[in-house]
Amino acid sequence: MNDISLPSYAVYAIRYATVPGFPVYELVTGADTTRKIDIAMMFWLLKGPGRKCVLVDAGFYRQKFLDSWKPADYRRPSDALQSFGVRADSVTDVIVSHVHWDHLDGVDLFRNARVWIQREEYAHYVGDDGAPLDAAIDTVDAAMLGQLNRAGRVKLVEGDGKEILPGLTAYTGGKHTFASQYVGVHTSGGTVVVASDNCYLFENLALHRPIAQTLDSTSNLAAQDRMRRIASSVRLIIPGHDPAVFTRFRSVGPGVVAIP
Repeated sequence: MNDISLPSYAVYAIRYATVPGFPVYELVTGADTTRKIDIAMMFWLLKGPGRKCVLVDAGFYRQKFLDSWKPADYRRPSDALQSFGVRADSVTDVIVSHVHWDHLDGVDLFRNARVWIQREEYAHYVGDDGAPLDAAIDTVDAAMLGQLNRAGRVKLVEGDGKEILPGLTAYTGGKHTFASQYVGVHTSGGTVVVASDNCYLFENLALHRPIAQTLDSTSNLAAQDRMRRIASSVRLIIPGHDPAVFTRFRSVGPGVVAIP
């Protein structure tokens, strides 16, 4: 049931690049090792009342990642947002699902935003001096996040089931990284779950298979089951890299779909 007392957000998935020929077995446990997919690189825009403009994840832009991964059809995330009519400096908040480069690296493109990340995720990966504490976070991104924290812009989320902002709730348990989080979003059409990489593809949900890159497969499946309970419909669970997101939902601009 939709809680009419909560503010409603409009949810958009924004695609800013493609990584061609990605092995499906690295996304879905037990998948055929010969299958490949052109994965979508995306982040999510949540537009709320009072000019609230929230991103879930922020993509990447540093040249080292462009050189290493050679993405196709790449647009800097801030440019992709601008092409949809939203200025980078109007973003009020960025919710970081986890510390991997393709979700964290673009955070500093949004200079006026508060940055929300799980306290345990931050503490596990970023030292007091901004040094990386685990190989899962890139050195440059750890330094960037540490700098933002010292500037007072990082807001640490205290665990599971916490309301970040009215209408936006963070959940943990997907275990893609130490304390990766996903977000339940109150909309006029029900609750949308932005799963990010806690669920890579719709196939994970359809086949009830954990993601292939997780610290705990059992916890990942439990998180997927919980997403089904949180979302108003399984259709409203949005995985982190499935190109089908951009065919299942209504196009509202180049590389942008509205959910639901």
